[in-house]
Amino acid sequence: MEYTIRKFKKEDLPQILELIKELAVFEKEPDAVEVTVRDLEKEGLGKHPLFTCFVGELNGRIEGMALVYFRFSTWKGRTVHLEDLIVRHEKRGTGLGGALYKKVIEYALEQGVKRCEWVVLDWNTPAIDFYERSGATVFKDWNTVQMDEQVMKRYIGGNKT
Repeated sequence: MEYTIRKFKKEDLPQILELIKELAVFEKEPDAVEVTVRDLEKEGLGKHPLFTCFVGELNGRIEGMALVYFRFSTWKGRTVHLEDLIVRHEKRGTGLGGALYKKVIEYALEQGVKRCEWVVLDWNTPAIDFYERSGATVFKDWNTVQMDEQVMKRYIGGNKT
């Protein structure tokens, strides 16, 4: 299939949010998405955008996306972080994921960064296999650490350990 891979536009945001929600279902967190189209517009298209998003389009419909942003590594300097690469369920296995992945890697190189990184769930073996085949290193000895808003407030409020 011949997809068009391009940078997102404002009118793409509702379809991008659809994909984000589809990913949440795939990752067994169907109620976790709090971001809105308005949030995506404000943070992605404002004067100082916090992210860049590439979409894969077929026949006028966005079938996949890859959202990236810059991070800073104390070892490498500026890096590109791939937050999510999402392909609609019915379009998986068509090459769209690989095309979006390639676009992210090209973008990282164009930006002159020394590293591109992302996180993958340990049970997502098709993705892990794909990343390893591409030459990426999947670290098995690092843990992702997060603290949601309620826990942050509780921690700051005096329940410090």
